[in-house]
Amino acid sequence: MADIEADRHRARMQRKKAVAEGKQAAATIERGVLVVHTGNGKGKSSAAFGMVARALGHAMRVGVVQFIKGPRPSGEMLFFSRIAEVELYAMGEGFTWEVQDRERDLRAAAAAWRQATALLSRPELGLVVLDELNIALKHRYLALDEVLATLQRRPPMQHVVITGRGAPPALIAAADTVSEARLIKHAFAAGVRAQKGVEL
Repeated sequence: MADIEADRHRARMQRKKAVAEGKQAAATIERGVLVVHTGNGKGKSSAAFGMVARALGHAMRVGVVQFIKGPRPSGEMLFFSRIAEVELYAMGEGFTWEVQDRERDLRAAAAAWRQATALLSRPELGLVVLDELNIALKHRYLALDEVLATLQRRPPMQHVVITGRGAPPALIAAADTVSEARLIKHAFAAGVRAQKGVEL
């Protein structure tokens, strides 16, 4: 019985291998990709910073602009600020419900977008992360058409990751890869404060 199961498993894995290798052989295009992490669940920015670590492993230079999030540094920002190959710009004034001043949010978003536009013009940056840009777009702090046009004009080998809940449909359509984080359960609902190394 064990031999039969082992044979079945081997046959399944051989079929999977053939499918995977066929897809890999068909993927011949070499260019920068646009990745969007959206949804109401936790982990969108964490996934983007994981890609920063991956890019650094391949000796790439990285630029990061944080929209919306306030001046209190996250663990990722504290860590990556020590690495010379990463340029970090935390330019938000805090979550929108904290600031409660649309004009101030508009000014902060405009300044962050100017910085993002500068990074998106530099071919030596292999990866650019625009953290929480989706929130700025959702609240119409920035013009979506301008953002899409700038992304289209970026250097051909530059990868871009955009995070934040509520990604607009036009951005999703323009992206190469889109992941949605779905909220199933969160410690905060049980009264657990945001924890260093988990949310902070």
